[in-house]
Amino acid sequence: MLDWKQDPHRRFNPLTREWVLVSPHRTQRPWQGQVEEVAAEKSPEYDPQCYLCPGNPRAGGVRNPDYTSTFVFDNDFAALKPDTGADRFERGGLLLAESEPGICRVVCFSPKHNLTMANMETEDLRVVVDTWVDQFAELGERPIVNYVQIFENRGAMMGASNPHPHCQIWSGHSLPNEILKEQNSQRAWREDRRACLLCDYLRLERASRERVVDENESFLALVPFWAVWPFEIMLLAKRHMAAMDKLNRAERKGLAEILGAVTARYDRLFRAPFPYSFGFHQRPTDGQPHDEWHLHAHFFPPLLRSATVRKFLVGYEMLAGPQRDIAPETAAERLRET
Repeated sequence: MLDWKQDPHRRFNPLTREWVLVSPHRTQRPWQGQVEEVAAEKSPEYDPQCYLCPGNPRAGGVRNPDYTSTFVFDNDFAALKPDTGADRFERGGLLLAESEPGICRVVCFSPKHNLTMANMETEDLRVVVDTWVDQFAELGERPIVNYVQIFENRGAMMGASNPHPHCQIWSGHSLPNEILKEQNSQRAWREDRRACLLCDYLRLERASRERVVDENESFLALVPFWAVWPFEIMLLAKRHMAAMDKLNRAERKGLAEILGAVTARYDRLFRAPFPYSFGFHQRPTDGQPHDEWHLHAHFFPPLLRSATVRKFLVGYEMLAGPQRDIAPETAAERLRET
């Protein structure tokens, strides 16, 4: 058998049908690359210069209401526009472009500027979950919307332009690349085996527990066997469902609890507030049942060894394929120990 924590090998991702090279022995190499200076961030509960705080004007000139819970608004600088007309350009089978209508929104988690998911109360995070469900259902009913992508970029190194606790929702007409890959894989698995790919994977991980980080009655958090990012985590709904609109009351609370637990582990292992990109993957909203889909979410954190050393996808990864040094089992162990 391979020694997964020492021997170079590659692992298959059944969701994207791609391989990742794992080189765990490289964690012993000396580091003389860039080291970030990390200063402790102490944000006030209200920042008069923040364009997401209650009562403040946004960059587009609109003033926020004095909201007391979650607050949703159409993005002032949206990547997609609902009134984009249908059009298509093609030349010689090589130059191809299509118009892409859609709706982009911002969801503020709380009026308090200094909060993150890691230090929010479960009851308040449950309100955020309810807001996500409502937005998924509302946007998904729009004729121009076939997929609703809910995601959060946390931290300046992940491109977040504002530290106020918030996420974005981009809902578009076409299926994004990663969603299309996951859909094709889950559909093929269902057709070949008459089973759900992620339900089967969930059973394997719960049996071995080698990569499990956290768990409650409704959700499981684990470092996936095929992880690319050093401390990547996948959240899996324990009950089979295609999207978050099928979450019952207990499962909504369970999602809030595990989001708080996972982000708190990140903060303890490294340093608060921990940077990451996070988002849900779920069924398209094109009117089809998509029973092949299984609701899950991904955390992609950039930190490699500590809060001062981060990981980019460069070199071999951009030119050949993804590669990681820290084995998923090692990452899961370190996260569990927090």
